[in-house]
Amino acid sequence: MARLTSFPPIEDASAPTLILGTMPGAASLAAGQYYAHPRNAFWSILADLVGFDPRLDYAQRTQRLIEAGIAVWDVLRSCERRGSLDSEIDRTSVVANDFARFFKAHPRVTRVLFNGGGAELLYRRYVMRTLAELRALSYLRLPSTSPAHASLAAAAKAEAWRVALAPTGVPYAAFKRPRT
Repeated sequence: MARLTSFPPIEDASAPTLILGTMPGAASLAAGQYYAHPRNAFWSILADLVGFDPRLDYAQRTQRLIEAGIAVWDVLRSCERRGSLDSEIDRTSVVANDFARFFKAHPRVTRVLFNGGGAELLYRRYVMRTLAELRALSYLRLPSTSPAHASLAAAAKAEAWRVALAPTGVPYAAFKRPRT
């Protein structure tokens, strides 16, 4: 297995919200972009909630997240994995990102949202014990936007993300009202 390396975060020091994935999948690594798989719902969900066209180029999409106070990163800096599934990560090869440094550089982060259970599990196992000082952070696991998480309908995923992101400080009017 080859060693895979994640990307730098999408970030701004003023962001109150950090969304964490595990490690980019094969399509994302090939494109050099977070959530590049065409069936991953991340960009369509966030575009709908924040209010931008998901077809914008990658730099514009990431800028819109920054403007909305949302940072994006992965729990792992590197690992060995066959394919793209979190379940294929060789746990003996895991190297976590430096969250102590990240949180020091991003003092306004108060919420960490996990894009699926894999990200939460890896964070709790490999990161929380390394943080010498735990400041008041709220943690919430959201349904994975990955196409591999097909047991939940797209509308249900989007609703969970809408509820979680509504209090980010983005004006509520920027969020679409739930369909009735």
